[in-house]
Amino acid sequence: MVVPRIEGQGILQADWDTSAWLDDLPCTEAGTLLQEVRRLVVVSPHPDDEVLGCAGIMQAAVANDIAVCVVSVTDGEACYPDQPLWPAARLRDARRRELAHAMRALGLDATHVLPLGLPDGRVASHEAELAAQLAAQSLPGDLLVAPWVRDAHPDHEAAGRAAQAAARGRGVRALQYPVWAWHWLDPHAATAPWPAAARIPMGPAALARKHQAMQAFATQTGAVDGLDCDPILPDHVTARFRRPYEVLIG
Repeated sequence: MVVPRIEGQGILQADWDTSAWLDDLPCTEAGTLLQEVRRLVVVSPHPDDEVLGCAGIMQAAVANDIAVCVVSVTDGEACYPDQPLWPAARLRDARRRELAHAMRALGLDATHVLPLGLPDGRVASHEAELAAQLAAQSLPGDLLVAPWVRDAHPDHEAAGRAAQAAARGRGVRALQYPVWAWHWLDPHAATAPWPAAARIPMGPAALARKHQAMQAFATQTGAVDGLDCDPILPDHVTARFRRPYEVLIG
């Protein structure tokens, strides 16, 4: 099997706008998905993944008085290894602040974030440890949402596998969210890449809050001084996450 690579511009949102299989995914309201859920646990490999993939369902949980916990696996400190003005220590501090600002935009705060501080880029080397930590803090009635295990980013895939292992061990429900899959999946494939998935719609107010939360990640969008390279999340990438819905797998 060819391993997809995250390089170049990837698939543009204009192509996703004409994807028949994406348009055919069933719609499920977040409130329906959260029925009988006591706590929503979002596993985020790097600060910004939780907002890109799960801002809508996190807001729905808040609106329904459901507890929310964001497990922030790494601090994303290795995203610009060749930028001398943005060393790992500075990025670690900046991205934690950005995550706090993003949470506030969604009606949450730092008390909803559990930072683990695992090394960015090396989550797979700590996968068993992560699975054990997720299992240890899982509770009956949790809904565990983590990245798709084939997302093509090694940290995302390792976090997804760890979450699945924890969910199986603790008997809690688990779903997955794609992030980098939108960069390389075929929008015009004959069928959807997932046997079960749904679009979770967001209303205008929730969508506006998601957009505000995305803008909090200035180091990733390039809205900072001293960054002498392309940002991780240029406009053509964030366009994939400005849709009025999110996709959850499972």
